Amino acid sequence: MTEVVLHIYDVTNSGSDKTNNTIVQINKFFKDGIGLGGIFHSAVQVYGDDEWSFGFCEQGTGVFSCPAGKNPMYSYRECIVLGNTNHSIFKVNEILRELSREWPGHSYDLLSKNCNHFCDEFCERLGVQKLPGWVNRFAHAGDAAVEIAGTTAFRLRQAKTEIVTASKVAYRFFAGVASNNSASPDCPGNSGRGTPRFQANWFKNFITTGAKPSGSDSEEVLGQQQQHGTETPLRQN
Repeated sequence: MTEVVLHIYDVTNSGSDKTNNTIVQINKFFKDGIGLGGIFHSAVQVYGDDEWSFGFCEQGTGVFSCPAGKNPMYSYRECIVLGNTNHSIFKVNEILRELSREWPGHSYDLLSKNCNHFCDEFCERLGVQKLPGWVNRFAHAGDAAVEIAGTTAFRLRQAKTEIVTASKVAYRFFAGVASNNSASPDCPGNSGRGTPRFQANWFKNFITTGAKPSGSDSEEVLGQQQQHGTETPLRQN
């Protein structure tokens, strides 16, 4: 029996300092502020000093490892103990070999098959609790929107683009909250902007139902996160 630990990072690998800082602020608002979630990378540590996760690569497995809490692509946030697994190290190695075959790097998808989905499945096979809902909340909302949008290639891409931009839309809404709070309630210029309560409820509704942002906001793309997994030899039995 050994402890299973989930390591969580803020996704700050966009290549743009402005975008990375925006993501960090979004995570502060929605996770630390109101407990809804954010944009996160996760990895699972079990036996030894490495963590295991999943990312995109053109060939080979997307399952990879690195020293726990030390992934250089992201900003470390926190760890959560998910419980103890009764599996031996030999059984865990077997599970990792199976997952390596089942999770090729080219199958990575931001909404339906990302690092958090991988960690969920890994934890299920280890016999411990799955990830807290807030870790992958954005992708869950995206799945709902994609299903509603239909199956044609154009509409599928359109739905994904809108969900990826949701973080930027949400940031604008909360920026508007600060602006409204500092402005006079009697100012005519604020008559059509909505109240902070309405704006917060709008995004909470998006997160829980998968409702899509408005067309004007969806034209500006935050940028889809890209994760680059490197195949790492598994432990030998």
